[in-house]
Amino acid sequence: MTGRWTRRDFLRRSAAAGAVAMAGPAVLAACSSTSSGDTLETAKKAGTIKVGIANEAPYGFTGPDGKTATGESVEVGRAVLKALGINAIDAQVVDFNGLIPGLNARQFDMVTAGMFINKARCAAAIFSDPDYTAPTAFLVPKGNPKGVLSFDDAKSKNLKLAVLSGAVEQGYAQKSGVPDGQIQAFDTQNSLLQAVATGRADAGALTNISLNDVVSKNPSASVEVTKGFFPVINGQETLSAGAFVFRKGDDAFVNAFNGELRKLHDSGEWLKIAAPFGFNQDNVPKSDVTTQRLCSA
Repeated sequence: MTGRWTRRDFLRRSAAAGAVAMAGPAVLAACSSTSSGDTLETAKKAGTIKVGIANEAPYGFTGPDGKTATGESVEVGRAVLKALGINAIDAQVVDFNGLIPGLNARQFDMVTAGMFINKARCAAAIFSDPDYTAPTAFLVPKGNPKGVLSFDDAKSKNLKLAVLSGAVEQGYAQKSGVPDGQIQAFDTQNSLLQAVATGRADAGALTNISLNDVVSKNPSASVEVTKGFFPVINGQETLSAGAFVFRKGDDAFVNAFNGELRKLHDSGEWLKIAAPFGFNQDNVPKSDVTTQRLCSA
């Protein structure tokens, strides 16, 4: 069985709550509605489709010009849609918690925001096959001199462990038996990076996607990212996976999308598209990671 909560849920819990109430409806109201009917066929005839993003790197965000959408989910989605005969996307930026409501209100026809699959979201929309998994990893000095590969290593070796304040990795560490006195909480990824780079912490715990992204943006830092893993907490594997989201009733669209998504994964093309955004082989979903499994967790 998998754990229900993911790091991204926790990081949004305070900021998103206020943003949805104040900004979400106004943003959505500014978007024109999509048409009803066969979503896939309508988009193919138009040659374009509206998608929802949350302007969050590295999943779906606007580029330097503030207009062009990019990110792992956007670029993978763009490749799949092109294979389906849809050559352009029109990205609508909304608050993360407004993505599924906006989708169901027909403000856009799919979500390309790297959204994690969970039971509550599955009740409101349809998720594609898993696009990627998000294992935990450690940021360590180059060469990993302390040999940190698990929370048990941090505990048994009496290491100073950096985490993001409020992120699930802090809970993973505590539930794995790492004493609070060994855990240092930081407010930003950059602060966590600096703690490890300067020796104030022996390792930093976060998803491998986020760590790979922060390392790529700080090439002079003498650090590296360990192999990703899924901690087992209270007997449950803390499996997290992201996917594309569609309205209920768009089964034909989802099935066609899944077919082309599988081709990207099977051919290795997915990794070429995702690698520039911090994804690697550790993020390729295993065969037992299914939407059905995650929706029932």
